[in-house]
Amino acid sequence: MTRTLPYTLFLLALLISACYKEVDRPLTVDFTYVLADSSHTVPASVNFTNRSAGATGFKWTFEGGEPGVSGYENPGTVTFQQAGNYKITLEAWNDDTRQTKTLEIHLDSAVTVAFDADIQVNDFSPVAVKFTNRTVGASTCKWTFEDATPATANGPAPPVVTFTTPGPHNVTLQVSNGGQQFSLSKTITVKPPLHTAFDITPSFQDDDLEAPLTAILKSTSSSYLIQKWQASGGGVLASDTASNTTVYFRDPGTYTITLTTGNNKDNQTITKTITVKPNTRLRTLTDVKLGISTAHADIGCFYSTRLRRAFKKGDDLTSAGKEIDLVFFGLNRSFTYNKFVSPDSAASYTFPTIPGATATRFINKQEQCNCSLSPFTAADFDNMLNDAPLQNLQLPAGATGGIQFNSDVLPRIVLFQTADGRKGAVKIKDYVLEGSTAYILADIKIQKYE
Repeated sequence: MTRTLPYTLFLLALLISACYKEVDRPLTVDFTYVLADSSHTVPASVNFTNRSAGATGFKWTFEGGEPGVSGYENPGTVTFQQAGNYKITLEAWNDDTRQTKTLEIHLDSAVTVAFDADIQVNDFSPVAVKFTNRTVGASTCKWTFEDATPATANGPAPPVVTFTTPGPHNVTLQVSNGGQQFSLSKTITVKPPLHTAFDITPSFQDDDLEAPLTAILKSTSSSYLIQKWQASGGGVLASDTASNTTVYFRDPGTYTITLTTGNNKDNQTITKTITVKPNTRLRTLTDVKLGISTAHADIGCFYSTRLRRAFKKGDDLTSAGKEIDLVFFGLNRSFTYNKFVSPDSAASYTFPTIPGATATRFINKQEQCNCSLSPFTAADFDNMLNDAPLQNLQLPAGATGGIQFNSDVLPRIVLFQTADGRKGAVKIKDYVLEGSTAYILADIKIQKYE
C-alpha cells in the first residue's frame, strides 16, 4: 500500500502535464497624432501618442521626419520640413508576437500670397499692367482680370494685361498648395482716354464781338499731361499753356484758335474760329426796366451802362456806386411826373445817397431844352448803327435833367452824357402800369468805353 501512493502521484502529474497547452500573450498596436498647428502646413511639429497594449518593445519609423526613427514607447514631437505625404509606422512586439501599424500624414506648404501691379507709362486708358508674382509656397496659380485683355491666366507669371474701360477693375490671384486655396485681390483704376475740347467766349465787355476784342479760352480737355494754345493772325495769348487763359484781337477778321494736348500715349488737336466784327463804338442795351420810385425795391431805379444791370434798394453799392450812370425818378404809377436825374443828386429825389456817385448830364425833354440841338428822333435812334450820330451831340453843361416829362409822348428819346464823356440816348418804348411796381421799358445806345 505504501509503495502504491508515489506511483499514483506520478501518474497524476504526468496526466496534468499532458493536458496543458501554451497560450500566446495578446498584443494590440495603435497610435494617434496631433499637429501643433492645425493648418497642416510645414514646417510642422507632430506629437505622437502610443496607444498599443501588450507590447514590450517598439520601433517608430517617421518617413521625412526629424528624427526618422525612434525606439521609445512615446517618441514625443517629430518635425517635418517639407510638404508632402508621409508614412508613419509603429512596430510593436512581445515575446510571443510582433505587429505593425502604418498611417499617412499629408502636409501642405505654407503659403504667402503677394503680387505687384506695375502700370506701364501711365493710368490713362488704355492701361498696360505688368504683374509680378511674389507668392511663396503655392503649387498652382490662377489670375482673373476684370474687363481686361486677357481676362484670365494660369501659372505664376501672367502676360502684360491691358485695361481700356475707365473705372476700377479687380485683379484676383488664386493659389493652392495642393490642399488649401488662398486668394488676394487688388484694384486697378483706369482714367478716361485723352479728350481735347475747349470753349471760346467773348469777355463781358466784348460780347458784341467787335474789335478790339478779348476772348476767354477755357480748356475742357481731360486726361492730358501737356497742352498748348496757338492763335493765328495776330491774336495775342495771355498764356499758351494755362487751362484758362485769354486771347486779344486788335483788328476785325476771322481768327483760328488751336489747342493741342498729349499724355505720352496720344496727341490730339482741335481748332475753332472766331470772327471779330468792325468796331461800331456803340453799345446797344435792350429791354431795360426802370421802376417808379415805389418800385425801387423790386425793379430798381439805378442803372449802370458799363455793368449792364439795374440796381435796387438794398443792393450793396460800395463798389458799384461809381458805375451808376442813370437814375430814373417816376413820381407815381400814372407816370405824370418823370425824369432822369444825375446819380450825384439821387438823394434829392427820395433815394439814398449813392457811394462814389458821378455826374451825368440829361436832356429829358428835347422839345423844351432851349438849346441849339437838332431834335434826335426815334428814327435817328433806330437807324444808329455806330456812334457817329452821338459824336456831334453837345449837351449843355447845365443839362441836369431838370425838366420832367409825362407819358404823353411815346416813344420818348432822352439824351445823356456820362461823367467819363460817353454820350448816349434812351428810347422809352413803353410805360408799364403795374401799380406800385410800374416801370418804363427802354432801349439804350451809348458810346463804348475806350
